[in-house]
Amino acid sequence: MNIHVVRSGDTLWRIARRYNTTIDQISYVNGLEDLDVLVIGQALVVPDPAVEYVVQPGDTLWRISQEYGIPLNELSEHNNIANPSVIHVGDMLQMPYRTHSVQSGQTLWMIAQRYGTTVSEIVRINNIDNPSQIYPNQKIRIPVKPLPLTEVNAYITQTEEEGRREVLEVGRHLTYLTPFTYGFSEDGSLTSFNEQAVINAAYDTNTVPLLVLTNYVNDTFDSELASILFNNPNLQDTLINNMLNVMKEKGYQGVNFDFEYVYPEDREGYNNFLRRVVERLRPQGYIVSSALAPKDSGDQVGLLYEGHDYESHGEIVDFVVIMTYEWGWSGGEPWAIAPIDEVREVLDYAVTVIPPEKIMMGVPLYGRDWKIPWVQGTYATTVNLDEAIGLAAEYGANINFHPKHQSPYFEYTDETGQRHEVWFEDARSVQAKYETVKDYGLRGVSYWVLGIPFMQNWPVLESEFRVKNE
Repeated sequence: MNIHVVRSGDTLWRIARRYNTTIDQISYVNGLEDLDVLVIGQALVVPDPAVEYVVQPGDTLWRISQEYGIPLNELSEHNNIANPSVIHVGDMLQMPYRTHSVQSGQTLWMIAQRYGTTVSEIVRINNIDNPSQIYPNQKIRIPVKPLPLTEVNAYITQTEEEGRREVLEVGRHLTYLTPFTYGFSEDGSLTSFNEQAVINAAYDTNTVPLLVLTNYVNDTFDSELASILFNNPNLQDTLINNMLNVMKEKGYQGVNFDFEYVYPEDREGYNNFLRRVVERLRPQGYIVSSALAPKDSGDQVGLLYEGHDYESHGEIVDFVVIMTYEWGWSGGEPWAIAPIDEVREVLDYAVTVIPPEKIMMGVPLYGRDWKIPWVQGTYATTVNLDEAIGLAAEYGANINFHPKHQSPYFEYTDETGQRHEVWFEDARSVQAKYETVKDYGLRGVSYWVLGIPFMQNWPVLESEFRVKNE
């Protein structure tokens, strides 16, 4: 896979020709609606036709397997496809090997060196009896270099039919699905939640559903409600019992706690609550995880941060989600949602107190559009990638890419004369995030939030990792 940044004079035809692919392959993987509209500075995912194929209308996995000469079961397994009869337009499929046509004078050793593999591996895959006897124009399968294995979590707020369809489309790229959210009352009862449709879709795509429990009440995180829980062992037992009943009834395989704005004095109470949960759930095979605010030091001040004890959470739970986004929040000044320099500053601290293999790095799937000059008390509009590109095209703006924040942005003036500044995510920005995961040796990533279209994300993820999905 390549990432092409549009320059003056580019057309899809020229880009496709440059990379030896087709306009359809580029348009479908990027979800392009108007093939004649490109924006200078726009990033495009361009699949490698030798080892990648983008599903088009009318395709079947069987037909694709025949075209590439790969057994159907091998192709579906390599791409985490639970049901080979169901594939989706725009999906980019990875091939487990490429085909090489032997040139005159070539040996298996020379071919292996060219592709970074071994003679023995080529012999094994091709069932070659005599490695010294190959001939010109012979077609030989070359294994694709294995990608690092990672885990991927995704929060989802749309939990009925629309959410079900999205999970079916992207579930093969996920390890965990976390429907947001259950709350609770002071008597330990859980709020009602109609999320069975997305749980069923998770099972259909071999994705592990985790119950999300928060102190989110009336559209805000309630510090007092969390405090009542953390200071009442009997209430904790009641809540855990109710939680277990729901998990067993609905098919959850674990829990994710997202308690935010915890009072500093309840820090140890939160830790003890997690210990109590783990003591009850782990013997039954359930996963326990928590979500943490993005701190860059153990003594960072502020209600968002002080109640979250990185070191203790790292010891107690199976993994943590660090919410490394919302620097550019809707009520603040224009900024990248997850500037990579700020994300790395958080990780620099996190890996000193939490084992890296327990850390899921937060990744946003959205952008924002602010009115500028920014005025205190005003709020930005959330935009997805397609909407951001559409605004740039409509108002004739070129897209810039911030080298320090590794994020695209642009400014435009609307028809009323109001100026705007837009920061969003694209193929380049998420690739920088995936490289960061590798650099720090993290467990994986966690998306906020499904339901915001971002087609470019999935092929970039595929090109960087093999996702644990089983």
